[in-house]
Amino acid sequence: MDDPFDPARVTQALEHLPGWEGDASGLTRTYHFESFADAIGFMAAAAPRIDEMDHHPEWTNVYDRVDVRLVSHDVNGVSGRDVRLAEVLDELAGAVAGAS
Repeated sequence: MDDPFDPARVTQALEHLPGWEGDASGLTRTYHFESFADAIGFMAAAAPRIDEMDHHPEWTNVYDRVDVRLVSHDVNGVSGRDVRLAEVLDELAGAVAGAS
């Protein structure tokens, strides 16, 4: 289990995660895609990596948008697992044309 991040460490992590916001209670980001199919394709591409990490996001899809919230429930806040998953999601979103 990773230790929870204090607020300063969350701020430091966010400096390296463009597009992400948050505080010690969780990290959030909204991804925008060109279409519903692209948004769902991103989620489907992320699913195996998420299962492999055994760290699952809270996320929703509305048409061309995917809203993500990352929190490590076992430590009641943000941990290194959330930062690693944010990096994976950014990498996968970058592979989808028109993602922002």
